[in-house]
Amino acid sequence: MNIIESLAAEMDMESNTTRKMLSRIPDDKLDWQPHPKSMPMRALAVHIAELPSWVSMALHADGLDFATLDFTPTPVASTADVIAIFEKSLAEGKAALSTATEADLEPTWILRNGDTIISTDTKGEVIRMAYSQTVHHRAQLGVYLRLLDIPIPGSYGPSADEPWS
Repeated sequence: MNIIESLAAEMDMESNTTRKMLSRIPDDKLDWQPHPKSMPMRALAVHIAELPSWVSMALHADGLDFATLDFTPTPVASTADVIAIFEKSLAEGKAALSTATEADLEPTWILRNGDTIISTDTKGEVIRMAYSQTVHHRAQLGVYLRLLDIPIPGSYGPSADEPWS
């Protein structure tokens, strides 16, 4: 299996778990947050849902500059809206990977805020970071759901709410 095939397989595996986790969000809890410094669940869910599109961004851009970024979070009114964003983002990421070559993973990608360089990585490393971001924020969402006493699906095996059958 080459690197592109491995990244595609990982994207498929993680998407199943992410979809299960996002689907547990109650529509009436989208504005809930566990602490004033925490993101509201809506913002967290949309961020998770949009992360698969970072694969396309990594492959088709040379970087991201927060100073010039014109970003407006995608509005959502329901969990179904979040899932729709996720499915669109996932399709975009998969499409970008399906046409990529291993050579496409090698160029440098720079994350910056104006003149301040935050990180310089290869495009392949940025894709892996997007996957790590998905896992990180999905776990954060799991804490939100746990605090609301909503059953947590298993990720890499059983959960306390969904033990082995």
